[in-house]
Amino acid sequence: MNIWRVATTVALATCSLSPICSSLSAADLGPDPAALNISVTRGVAFLKQAQASDGSWTSPSAPGITGLVTYSLLESGVPADDPIVARALTHLESFIQPDGGIYFPKTTHKNYETSITLLAFNAANTKGRYNETIVNASKFLKGIQWDDEESAPKANPGFGGAGYGSHERPDLSNTAFFLEALKAAGVSQSDPAFQNALVFVSRCQNLKSEHNTTEFADKVNDGGFYYTPAAGGSSQAGSDPNGGLRSYASMTYAGLKSMIYAGVEPNDPRVQAAQTWIRKFYSIEENPGMGQQGLYYYYHTFAKTLAVLRVARFEDASGTAHDWRKELGEHLFAQQEENGSWVNKTERWYEGNPDLVTAYALLALKYCDPAASAEE
Repeated sequence: MNIWRVATTVALATCSLSPICSSLSAADLGPDPAALNISVTRGVAFLKQAQASDGSWTSPSAPGITGLVTYSLLESGVPADDPIVARALTHLESFIQPDGGIYFPKTTHKNYETSITLLAFNAANTKGRYNETIVNASKFLKGIQWDDEESAPKANPGFGGAGYGSHERPDLSNTAFFLEALKAAGVSQSDPAFQNALVFVSRCQNLKSEHNTTEFADKVNDGGFYYTPAAGGSSQAGSDPNGGLRSYASMTYAGLKSMIYAGVEPNDPRVQAAQTWIRKFYSIEENPGMGQQGLYYYYHTFAKTLAVLRVARFEDASGTAHDWRKELGEHLFAQQEENGSWVNKTERWYEGNPDLVTAYALLALKYCDPAASAEE
């Protein structure tokens, strides 16, 4: 059975974010539908056989990984009443806490775990089964966002962000998952949670403006994004010689997507600068700025962002037009292991874990189907 709704007659909406895209029919875009279906089916089969008897993947106390795997299966067309998914949902339900969060009680990753598990419950929310859980989880997420309650006034570089409790400061990756979850929960982009998050996201960009007057704003000034300006600032790509925080691709796509979610207009200088950066560093071979580190997180974020932006063909800085769906899809087909999984040989950030990496790959492949863009 084809678990993908490959609609070759669906036309993509005209993209207003010129010059990085053009309008084409879906029939002209993407990898071969049969090859896409085979790859997804193999990835789904791997995850199904990898599930533990308690419904988890990797660890019974890691709802973030189980939540992401469950979400990837649901987004790949596996129904909520499939026995594997149903068992996973039951397992995830055991992490629902009285405060509305969805997390392992001893975790320091409350935002990450709640955000991802909310995405899974939302994707499985047939007949309002998880309505209350989603509302409560979104309230919980807003409650742990960095603002005055966390002694983070607006002048604080961490204001508006979300992060890991263990680091005592927010970061762009956590904030992107936070916004993804709130969007799925139906929270309006005009909600203070979105607008406060936008303050933080803007400060993660290497672009000096009225929105970013941090000490790092103009030291690199290339329009890309880095991990966090908070608590002294940090970029996983390191610092440049004058103390600036280097931009890298996974955070630049995450930052751009987050701005769009928060209602920033296409002609805004922040959006334009981010587009200039991604045009300059377009790649499916690496996570630009990080090489092979965080590669599959990058693929997922890259694909989701370009789908959100309605990009048909991506024009890079040299003027070359790319059918990014076809290029990414065929690259992922080639990287898939014989058992149907994906794994990153560069293991940083748990990407040596085939459960997690296969979930990222399946989520990326969803957006290699042009019909998925029409549904965003």
